[in-house]
Order: sequence, then structure tokens, then C-alpha cells
Amino acid sequence: MKPGIGIRESGIGRGGDASFAALAQPGIRALKAYDPGHDLVALRRRSGAGLVELGANENPYGPSPLALAAARDALDSAHRYPDPLGGELRQALAARLGVAPAQLLLGNGSHELLMQFAQVFAGPGAGVAMSQYGFAVYALAAQATGAPLRIAPALPAGHAMARGHDVDALLAAAGTDTRLLYLANPNNPTGTWIGADALARLLERLPPEVLVVVDEAYAEFVDAPDYASALSLLPRYRNLAVTRTFSKAHALAGLRIGYAVADAALVAVMERLRESFNVSAVALAAATATLQDRAHLQRGVDANARERVQLAEALRARGRFVHPSQTNFLLVGFGDATATVEAALLARGVVVRPMGGYGLADCLRISVGTAEENARLLRALDGAGA
Repeated sequence: MKPGIGIRESGIGRGGDASFAALAQPGIRALKAYDPGHDLVALRRRSGAGLVELGANENPYGPSPLALAAARDALDSAHRYPDPLGGELRQALAARLGVAPAQLLLGNGSHELLMQFAQVFAGPGAGVAMSQYGFAVYALAAQATGAPLRIAPALPAGHAMARGHDVDALLAAAGTDTRLLYLANPNNPTGTWIGADALARLLERLPPEVLVVVDEAYAEFVDAPDYASALSLLPRYRNLAVTRTFSKAHALAGLRIGYAVADAALVAVMERLRESFNVSAVALAAATATLQDRAHLQRGVDANARERVQLAEALRARGRFVHPSQTNFLLVGFGDATATVEAALLARGVVVRPMGGYGLADCLRISVGTAEENARLLRALDGAGA
């Protein structure tokens, strides 16, 4: 091939990105990249250590010292590939959860696994169902695979769990071509949840060929008496899978590691698509170690529960509607002033998450920080007249 002969002479390079988009698969052409919110790296450079980051639902109390030590030790072998099977972590998780190692699939965060479920099981003629205001990744996963997407209306205003999951609507949305149903419990971005009875009813009434993926990224934070993890239902429903992450309660967001628990036969099919060495050695070591430090996990969970209640009360006292939450964040209504309030907070060095992309333009999602961070948020709100 002569120098310079290639995609440019074929015409691909002349139309810019649009030409390459035309070559993409149909589901990708209309896809928009996941929006992570603000450019926090740039904001940190501009604001320095004074920035209060309450937009990403991170754990402000940090990882277990055992996890940090294990991560540092793992760096000594950075020239070696990680264990492709994640054997030590899978054994530790299996013992903790009461499942077999063959029922576990590790991922580069649970985000990767949520996308992978659609890659394996959804597509044209094999649709996806989800709830309105469900996690944005579910719709992205459906669209990327060309799967029909059915969105069940959320519970209406006035309901105790307004904007939360409506089980009857989800059942109605699952049509004859539905292959995959995503359900976050508790839900991001609303913070709402469905109880054990409602979850069991959903699984009992769905056809066995509909795979139900229950996303429990925030499960460790739950203290509601009517909640139960879907893990307890795995022996009864072979079409059930549960995803979890080490990013939230375990405070390992920067290492990107999550896992799915399901029937071993289902996991075996998923393994066919799993990327080789998809979890780093550092992440594997830290996650294995953090499972040994239950006391650290519980301290963080207890602190979050205490601060969540106090922050919600303070916001309600300021006349704001705060959705019920069993997570480490609050969805807060600011009405027509939402964009103005968000900008005023940012100007005062407090980052929260606008929710317009979820169809919740009247709300901000506010991560529960430390007592000091929450106090600064409230002072910023008061200073902004909000």
C-alpha cells in the first residue's frame, strides 16, 4: 500500500466523526456516552483541597487500612498479569455470601457487568425492561445492543415512594420479547427501594426466560426492615442475577471492581465474553483484604446512616422535598430554582449532581458526606438563599 493510501482515500476521513459513526452498528450510532457529571479533575485543579465533592456517591470515610496495605503490596508485582480467574477473591466472596465460587463473575466495576448482561442476552428481538428513573447504564446497554427498550412508569407523586419502582408497571412492561429486566434496589438516582415481598412477587410472576438483574450497588447501606437482598432468592430463581460493587460502601471506587452472583450455568455463559484480566491485581488484592475488615465497613455504614438522617432533616427544615433513601445519597427537589441552586453551590466549592439527564430537572442528587462536609453544604445553601 502506498503511503497515504487508506481510510482517507476511501472517503472515511473526509466527513469527520460523522463518517465513522455511519460505519458503526445501528445501536451505537444513536448512542450518547455515559455522562459522569462535572469534570472533577479540572475542578480540583481550580479549587484545590477546599472542594466538597458530593456528586458521585463516593464513601468519604475511605477504604479499610487492610485494603490499602494489600493494594500497595500488589504493586510489587505490577509487571505480572493478575490472576485471570480472581480465584482468591472469588473464594472469599463465596464464603461470605454462602454461594459457590462458580456462581461469581468479577468485573471492572459493576458497570462493566451490567453492560455485559445486555451483550450476552439482549439484542434485536430480545428486549430490555427497566423502571423510569432507573440507572442510566441500563438504557445504554439496551441501545448499544439494538434491543427494544420498555420503560415502566415510576410510582406517582403523592406515593410514599414517589418516583420509585412500580412492580405492577414493571410486570406490564415485560412483553413477550423481553429477555432482560434491570432493577436497582435501592435505586440510583432516587434512593428509593422495594421491599422483600414486592421483589418476590416480581420474580414469581415473570416468565423464567426473562433474566432479572438486580443491581445492589448500595445494598450495604440499607437499614429498612422491609428490605431483603435478592441474594436470598437465588436458590429459588435460576433467572435471577445480583450485581454488587466495591466502589460504594467499601470505598474502592478508584480501583474499579464489582461482581455478579447468579446460577453457575448463567455465569459460565457470561464468562465467554469476559475480557481477559479485566480486574487488576491491585483491585483484586484490595477487595480480598477489605472483606476481612467488617468493623471498618460497619463504621462507615453507621456514619452514613446517621448523617443521612440528619442531612435529610436539615433539608426538609429548609422547605425542600427529600425523597426517601436507603443509600449514601439524597434526591432533593429544588423546583424551578434547581439550576440556579446548583450553580451557586458550585461557585461556593460544593459539587452536587444535576439530574436533568434522568428527566429530573427539578432535583439535585446530593451524596451524604461527613458531618463537616454536610455542614458546609448547608451553609452554602443558606448563603445562596436556597
